[in-house]
Formats: sequence, C-alpha cells, structure tokens
Amino acid sequence: MNDTEWEKRLAEQWASIDELPEEEFLAGMDRLVAELPAGSAIGRFERAGALDATDHPDLAVPLYREALDLGLHGKRRREAVIQLASSLRNIGRAAESVELLTAELAVGSEELEDAVIAFLALALADLGREREGLSLALTALAPHLTQYQRSLGNYAQALLSDDSG
Repeated sequence: MNDTEWEKRLAEQWASIDELPEEEFLAGMDRLVAELPAGSAIGRFERAGALDATDHPDLAVPLYREALDLGLHGKRRREAVIQLASSLRNIGRAAESVELLTAELAVGSEELEDAVIAFLALALADLGREREGLSLALTALAPHLTQYQRSLGNYAQALLSDDSG
C-alpha cells in the first residue's frame, strides 16, 4: 500500500463527510481502515474520528484510547488526545477531559497547542470553572492579535483573581 495514496484517499473521504449519508461515510472509512495492517493505531484513530464526527462520541472513546495505547504518534497522537478529551466532555465526563488536556499541555509541544487550550476551556466551563476557561482562551488568543496583546493578557490573568466580573 502506498501511504501517500492512502492519505490522499483518506483526505477525500473526510472531505465528503457533509455530502454523504452517515452510513455511506462510515462504510467508506471502514474500507480505508481495512487496508491498514491489523492492529493499526492509525486505523483505530481514523475510525474513532469518523464515529466522533457523525455524533457517536460514546463509540469513539474506546477507539481513541486503543489508538493511543497502540502507540499512535506525531500529529495524530495529539489530535487523538484532543478528540478523546472532546468526546469525553460530550458524554458528560468533563473532569476526565480536563485531566487529559492538562496533562497534554504539560507535554510542552506547540503543535495544536491552541486547540488543546480551546478544548480545555470548554471542559472547564462544563465543570463550572468558566472564568478559568475564559482566562486560558484569552491568554491563547492574545499573541494572535495585532494590538492589545498586553491588555488582553492582563485581563485574562485578572479573571483568575477578580471575582467582581
């Protein structure tokens, strides 16, 4: 199997998600995953993502965990952590999501770091820790602004100590 060709067909399958009926999209993903070696971490991850994207986070969670346990690496590993945490939040397990994403931030990679923070902010909000989540989100946003970086950063920090709103 040519990895580049498979990745191209995978990208095409993902591009079709809004055009195909759910069953057809999932069947197409299953066919692609079946081309991978048995026990493929990438296969588990892509299948989990397909289930997640079609509103089946409960079915996606164990597959994300399997993909990570099988040694998924690189960008896909970080995507799997983010997507697993999001699915956990969506099925009412926000505390697990916060734990997973907090540990992921400690890894120290800049790749998809803003996404990790964004999903952590959502999970914190689900736990009633909105100010902490907003502070994280604003801190992540500040460097992307052309102006007001310092002010926004200061306001983000103030959210953690100022209960007056």
